[in-house]
Amino acid sequence: MNLNIAVLPGDGIGPEITEQALKVTQAVADKMGHTLTYEHAIVGATAIDEVGDPYPEATHELCMKSDAVLFGAIGDPKFDNDPKAKVRPEQGLLAMRKKLGLYANIRPLTIFKSLVDKSPLKTELVDGADFVCIRELTGGMYFGRPQGRSEDGNTAYDTCVYTREEIERILHLAFEAAGKRRKKLTVVDKANVLASSRLWREVAQEMEPQYPEIEVEYMFVDNAAMQMIQWPKRFDVLVTENMFGDILTDEASVISGSLGLLPSASVGVHTSVFEPIHGSYPQAAGKNIANPLATILSAAMMFESSFNLKEEAALIREAVEQSIEQCYVTEDLANGGESHSTSEVGQWIINYIQQK
Repeated sequence: MNLNIAVLPGDGIGPEITEQALKVTQAVADKMGHTLTYEHAIVGATAIDEVGDPYPEATHELCMKSDAVLFGAIGDPKFDNDPKAKVRPEQGLLAMRKKLGLYANIRPLTIFKSLVDKSPLKTELVDGADFVCIRELTGGMYFGRPQGRSEDGNTAYDTCVYTREEIERILHLAFEAAGKRRKKLTVVDKANVLASSRLWREVAQEMEPQYPEIEVEYMFVDNAAMQMIQWPKRFDVLVTENMFGDILTDEASVISGSLGLLPSASVGVHTSVFEPIHGSYPQAAGKNIANPLATILSAAMMFESSFNLKEEAALIREAVEQSIEQCYVTEDLANGGESHSTSEVGQWIINYIQQK
């Protein structure tokens, strides 16, 4: 199979971690007899510095003609500390989601047994936790209009807008995901307060008969946030709107004990994007110390989701798990023991794949 991907390293540690994920992708392609072709493009603060646009048209064209996008991270402190900046790196991420029609962000949470002690929660609560959060990406308050401030600047307003079509397409994806797992779906909303949430719940209830094998429960977002900490093993697939999903997925990421382990996929109308959930970590940029495992696991999701190559994805996950079990990890996972550089961890995983 020919694997044609766009590589968008982005900002901060993005270039270092995507380099390792790309090398792992190449190693798997070589081992399994696939042809990998790829091209790099700019995005985020890097793109603003070069062309004044955080998601240039040339980058979008490359994404559109590729089978998948391997993405690093976006963000730069020089923009965070400038409240008057008219263009920000994060606008590139929103533009990419909108132009590629990426309406669903999929974040699996799996606990690695050898790292269960790094979770802030008790071992008995997290050992065995395995669920997926599906977040709607293109609607809700982040995109709703009207949005703005009053003339005197003392009043601000945002509008949460959803259509039936937007809700149906994300729910179909969530029902199908639950059908491939333990057949339980949790729809998270705030239907006791918000009209948009009431529409979400109404549409979900109408769709239930189409998926009779799926057990569906409805949960207010505040209760879901609490249950995720009290009893994370109760969840299988959660689906929710944009802002609730943004908050809940970050909460879920802490359960594993390390942001450096969690991959994600953004899927939709055109090319899917695969990226780690962590940020650009500018303090570590160029130091070769960042954890590449989340990006490498995102490459595994890419093999499975975009190319339907499950054996290749399983091999990457096995290699990552072995690197953790054998304590060949970066400093954030070393627990005071010997740590290894970004590139050393990447090479260890490549060696494992080649020798398997």
